[in-house]
Amino acid sequence: MTQGRGRVSVWLEKRPAAKRPGVKRRSGSGSDAQPDGLDRERITATAVRILDADGLARFSMRRLAAELGVTAMSVYWYVDSKEDLLELALDAAQGELEAPGGAGDWRQQLRAVAHDRRALLRRHPWAPALIGRCLDIGPRARAYASGVRLLLLDAGIPERQADGALTALFSFVHGHAAAETGWDGRCREAGLSPGECRRALRESSPGSVPVVGQRDGDGLDARERDFAVALDCVIEGIGALAPTGPAHAGLSRTAVTPPAPPGCPARP
Repeated sequence: MTQGRGRVSVWLEKRPAAKRPGVKRRSGSGSDAQPDGLDRERITATAVRILDADGLARFSMRRLAAELGVTAMSVYWYVDSKEDLLELALDAAQGELEAPGGAGDWRQQLRAVAHDRRALLRRHPWAPALIGRCLDIGPRARAYASGVRLLLLDAGIPERQADGALTALFSFVHGHAAAETGWDGRCREAGLSPGECRRALRESSPGSVPVVGQRDGDGLDARERDFAVALDCVIEGIGALAPTGPAHAGLSRTAVTPPAPPGCPARP
């Protein structure tokens, strides 16, 4: 990109981390020397830990530098900006996911994908906001998405519809996790547990339609049940795209001619 223009993504530029004039180590000689003991991987891993502990709103390069024991400017030897670092942290977190593989029922494998991804986003509650703010195109994210896409193709989803099916699944999980983490975060900010927030909601609006993921009592069982039901709806919708019948049995994805997109099923 040209100087003075905004940067779209850290992953769209092939260049080393900026070497800023005047950046100095805390100890040592010369302003042109890189900080000792730092690398991009260590900086990114530390950023993930701070984001997990403090949240996205409180994350700062000064806080990161203090955790690393270096000056704030030292970090800029390895990342050009805070936004770049947040993209790196998002992709590092997604490295915890394993793409599905091996034989098995594709629906069960998709359920495992959704549950694993939801668990990841709840472990890192800052991640859903970043997925909506950054281009989620890091190498780990793309490798994982490619693995899930292959699962869809092996299930018989036509190639021209596989990306849409993948988008449906991921968008559902991201949206659900964002609602859950947002609710829990606001409750914590108010000094309340999620259960206390749910009780207050029921008392203030008896008989009202429950908020996503906030049904029934104080336990988490209702959350899990509602997520599972909603996920089944998504998976059944994806399954409607797959060719059915004995004519397609045993055929690989390369041997199946993609059909025209099906229409929406009529309500009974």
